Amino acid sequence: MSPEPPFPPQAPHASPPGPLAGVLVADFSRILAGPYATMLLGDLGAEVVKVEAPSGDDTRAWMPPVRDGVSTYYLGVNRNKRSIALDLADPEDLAVAHALAHRADVLIENLRPGGMARFGLDEPSVRAANPGVVYASISGFGTAGDGADLAGYDLMVQAMSGMMSMTGESDGPAYRAGVAVCDVFAGLHAAVGILAALEHRRATGTGQHVEVDLLTATLSGLVNQTSAAVAGAQTPSRMGNAHPSIFPYEPMPTADGQIIVIAGNDRQFGLLCEVLDIAEVAHDERFRANRDRTVNRDVLRPVLECALATRTTADWFARFRARGLPGGPINTVNEGVALAAALGLEPVVEVGEGKNAVPSIRNPVTLSETPTSYRRPPPRLDEHRDELRTWLTGPTGPLSGPRARD
Repeated sequence: MSPEPPFPPQAPHASPPGPLAGVLVADFSRILAGPYATMLLGDLGAEVVKVEAPSGDDTRAWMPPVRDGVSTYYLGVNRNKRSIALDLADPEDLAVAHALAHRADVLIENLRPGGMARFGLDEPSVRAANPGVVYASISGFGTAGDGADLAGYDLMVQAMSGMMSMTGESDGPAYRAGVAVCDVFAGLHAAVGILAALEHRRATGTGQHVEVDLLTATLSGLVNQTSAAVAGAQTPSRMGNAHPSIFPYEPMPTADGQIIVIAGNDRQFGLLCEVLDIAEVAHDERFRANRDRTVNRDVLRPVLECALATRTTADWFARFRARGLPGGPINTVNEGVALAAALGLEPVVEVGEGKNAVPSIRNPVTLSETPTSYRRPPPRLDEHRDELRTWLTGPTGPLSGPRARD
């Protein structure tokens, strides 16, 4: 087939092209898991087209907090994208959606299972016109089994996966985590799966269907706790801030607050006792090995707390750090960002220029040869409607053939 018209040109930027430069991602996802995955792909150089309903991504309305009238929730996961609003019930808009799907290298969606099929945008239909597509589906509880009818909200998955049963004080109610970690787990797994499928396509020319569900992604992310359940026949339970297998590994009170105290091995425990000026405690038979300390934590805890009560959190943190001992204060999120900046990690990037610039937390992946880049601030709803429609439809109507590939 003849080469397709070029994609609308990128805004000039100093960064070299990323490893995914030239990869077109059709993003039919919304809220968090899918948009987080596509933002990561965009940071790596992919061209991401965010397809929204005319009312916009739900997170546009999730406020406060806001920045210049825009939800910071939405801003947090939608940089490096173009936006087009399409009503898939409208034949003309649906034709544009099909043209995008037929050109895409990657299509990602998180509608309820079966939702894309109503519009002829399900995986078999898209693959018939675009054989090389990497089609990624994110669901709450799977697409084919008995969980297909369940909505995939993070809070539901935190509860139903068992995660909440482990979060909170032992004598108190279950709590959710302070961030939608199940969505983040799923988004990260989806991005990894897409990258693997793109590599497979590069080697074979064949696309494939990538599926991730929030429940399984969360069970994977619970690592040692789910391992205890399936390999150790244990039922993990709430322990507050304590760790089931390591002690000490929790916040403890100081003269003016709390500090995280960690002894991940016997050497670290001996060093901790030296720093706390209770070196003899490390030689107590009840505390010699981690298993002993874990079993006898109720005896050891008051000994450590008594020593820690003699100095402030800042003083102990300085002493821990001077000896290479893990531990630290409990910061606010703002203080955590400030700490990363003070450590030279450069956590905040400005995306966009001038009045449109948006501060954002940078992609944590550092690549020496093909670095991440931040080319576009999160788009306004339907901001790129005209250029995308022109590119996708052209003078003779929507393109129907697959995207040309190298």
